[in-house]
Amino acid sequence: MFIIEENIFSHIRTTFHSLSPTQKKIANYILENPQKVVLHSISALAAECNTSETTIFRFLRKIGYESYQVFRVHVAQDIATNTPQSIYGEIEASDSVADIKHKVIELTTNSIQDMKHILEDQAVTQFIEQMKQAHKTVFFGAGASSFIAGDAYHKFLQLGFEVSLCSDPHMMNMIATHATEHDFIVAISHSGESREILDAVQFAKEKGAKVASITSYPKSELAKRSDFHLLSSSRETTYRSDSMISRINQLVIIDVLYVTAVLELGSNAIENVKRSRLAVAKNKT
Repeated sequence: MFIIEENIFSHIRTTFHSLSPTQKKIANYILENPQKVVLHSISALAAECNTSETTIFRFLRKIGYESYQVFRVHVAQDIATNTPQSIYGEIEASDSVADIKHKVIELTTNSIQDMKHILEDQAVTQFIEQMKQAHKTVFFGAGASSFIAGDAYHKFLQLGFEVSLCSDPHMMNMIATHATEHDFIVAISHSGESREILDAVQFAKEKGAKVASITSYPKSELAKRSDFHLLSSSRETTYRSDSMISRINQLVIIDVLYVTAVLELGSNAIENVKRSRLAVAKNKT
């Protein structure tokens, strides 16, 4: 893959003449709908262009990309180059600290309120039942999502579940390769398109393990490969790698799952939490 230093839209226009008719159709869609492209999974983009995912990949390689994820990030960055929107879409350059505080808190609060309608009760119930049945539950998360996975691991370890955590791509693949039909894999990814997560999930599925995902995009590749997913979709209007609001939503989902599990397990859960807290307390002065 060569490095594209110019604006991606300029690059597409300058290479347009060398594209095939189908690739030109994809290029035109991207140039005319950049705001939509940053929200599309590769399958959604293929559907919009009436073509296949394989053709999209050929187009990406033609313009110098081996990864759809990297391509989408570059589109988002070039839409908002040199503006505060590249960090937080609703912030303006003229905003005061008070404005920033108000916008961030209001958008985050509204997004959490939306979770009452976005997070499906059935998915929560299914998640807890799967954890109860599984011999082992493994939380996968790469990059920023690894911290969400770590929070889930910490909470369910307190309850006495057989759980583990992994954020290293090589280790995730090895764990998934040795999974069995008795294991439960929980994959966390805001975009649902992280290659590291998708590869590990595919290995786990081939071994018969059940897979649940926590993601913001129901049409993402991760959601499609999961047995079920818990949606953390937020009010973000552009793709941002740091996923500010969706990160908070995912932590809320973990809390909902944790409290549901406590009530489901009853006195055993309470006793396990007490033992965990006492064990930790021994390390404090």
